[in-house]
Amino acid sequence: MGLWHVFYADWQMECCGTPFSVGDEVSWPLLFSDADDVLGGGWHDQLTKIAGPVDEVRGDEGSGRVLREESGLVVGLPEGVGPGDRIRRVGLLTVETHGGRLPEVRGRVRCLQVVTQAYGENGPGTWEPVPGRRWLRSVDECPKWFGGGRERSDAGVVATLEVPDTDSWLSYAVREACGISHEGAAQGAETEGLPDGALAALLATLSRS
Repeated sequence: MGLWHVFYADWQMECCGTPFSVGDEVSWPLLFSDADDVLGGGWHDQLTKIAGPVDEVRGDEGSGRVLREESGLVVGLPEGVGPGDRIRRVGLLTVETHGGRLPEVRGRVRCLQVVTQAYGENGPGTWEPVPGRRWLRSVDECPKWFGGGRERSDAGVVATLEVPDTDSWLSYAVREACGISHEGAAQGAETEGLPDGALAALLATLSRS
């Protein structure tokens, strides 16, 4: 079981998303995005490291270019990466329901945080995200609608998914925090026997603004 931080933007949820709660099983099309393109950049603890071959899929499971991550995760890629390439990158996993039919990733929500973003005026009547100026607060349920003022507004959520048959940078960090040896550790060892509330609290410390 691999743990992955995923950003679900407010407009994606408000347009055609279905609200969910901690503990729910979900299935989402995920895109591996350049973190600088999401709310102006400045992300830190929510970043994901991926490595693996690039493939092109066409069929019932989706379409487009995907990365088949070494540990088993399959995520969509933006334009500019050719099939057959092998890449290693750090970026942000995002829910993408408007960019074609990407393969869906199934997992269980283990932690959920609302992202509140700061905005600054960039010319008369034009407001843009201030890179790195955001706050996270833990919640049990994802809202359907987000709001706020011009200078500070809720911009989406960071959900931590537990995805079967994968492993991740975040899982490695959880094993470190729990004192679990990486040598010979079985997938999911970091969450086995850990109460949901304790796991969510730990994951929140590994996803800070």
